[in-house]
Amino acid sequence: MKRFLLPIVLGCCSFLGGVAAVQLGRLVPAAWAQPAAASGEASRLEERFEAVAHQVGPMIVSIESVKTVTKEGKQKQVEESGSGILFRPDPQRGTLVLTNNHVIAQTEARQITVSLADDRIFTAAQVWADPESDVAVLRLEGGDNLPTAVLGDSDPVRVGQWVLAIGSPFGLNQTVTHGIISARQRGQISLGSAIRIKDFLQTDAAINPGSSGGPLLNLEGEVIGVNTAIASNTGGNSGVAFSIPINLAKRVAKQLLEKGAVTRGYLGVQTATSFEAADAAKLGLDRAQGAWVETVYPETPAAAAGLRTNDVVLAVDDAPIRNENQLINRVSGLPAGQHIRLQVWRDRKSIILDAVVGDWTQGQARLRANP
Repeated sequence: MKRFLLPIVLGCCSFLGGVAAVQLGRLVPAAWAQPAAASGEASRLEERFEAVAHQVGPMIVSIESVKTVTKEGKQKQVEESGSGILFRPDPQRGTLVLTNNHVIAQTEARQITVSLADDRIFTAAQVWADPESDVAVLRLEGGDNLPTAVLGDSDPVRVGQWVLAIGSPFGLNQTVTHGIISARQRGQISLGSAIRIKDFLQTDAAINPGSSGGPLLNLEGEVIGVNTAIASNTGGNSGVAFSIPINLAKRVAKQLLEKGAVTRGYLGVQTATSFEAADAAKLGLDRAQGAWVETVYPETPAAAAGLRTNDVVLAVDDAPIRNENQLINRVSGLPAGQHIRLQVWRDRKSIILDAVVGDWTQGQARLRANP
């Protein structure tokens, strides 16, 4: 089973000069034109698109960050462009901006500017970021009373439902595109070693460089995802794009604001990145489902629970595990010290192991000290 076919491109845009050419499509002869009056259903859908774009547009911002990079031994400044969502997590806090970490990574707050739909410009006063989930939050200087978007619920999102995306692709602010949810729980894509938490919504709404950090919206105008990456051979839209589910982004943002960092659970195993039908058959499974354990690190929660190499983790607390990425996401979201039950496939039968979730940061420090 191939994990993906196209290169994955993080959807921020680097401006190094140049102008994009726009080619106009052919005109359609009048005899071929569709009737001017749309059907009632199409008209209602059009009205919803217009209403959401009008309602949410003022709450979407464009972001520019200037970072210093070293290339061939020389330092140079590179300007990155992305998008963001104005939100208010609670009544006590002012207006904040939700975006992707890769839009503002390696950039000081004072080098980040945020432009509103009405062309007002703000400077970032503070930045919180979590590279592992690619989520970042900005506090704006003097931006306490701005219109804010509604962060919805991504759990009920259905494959096939209509969605809109708003962002600044190629620096074209307030660009609105539409499509559907193409798939859920996409994690088997490579986004670089820094991004470890991957549980994306896939959409065919047009997302391009510069769209990163903008919202994926349902037709109620609620944010259900943060647009992050595209699969493309060319660097442009190919109808395959990925958004961080808003529930994941909200959990990360909450911890960043309350603690300054994100705490995550861990077990202490290395799982196979590829688990094919042939591998499952050798282990006596009727399908390639679960997380196949390659390594169990000593003195970890996994070792204490009795996990072994070649075990396949099928469920955590009765929640099925489809693949290695889903195991990472599930355990990462649990607090250290929580007791869990693992359903494990071993020696052609299912067994139950009891485990206690460890702290990811402490575990990584231990592994670095004792590689």
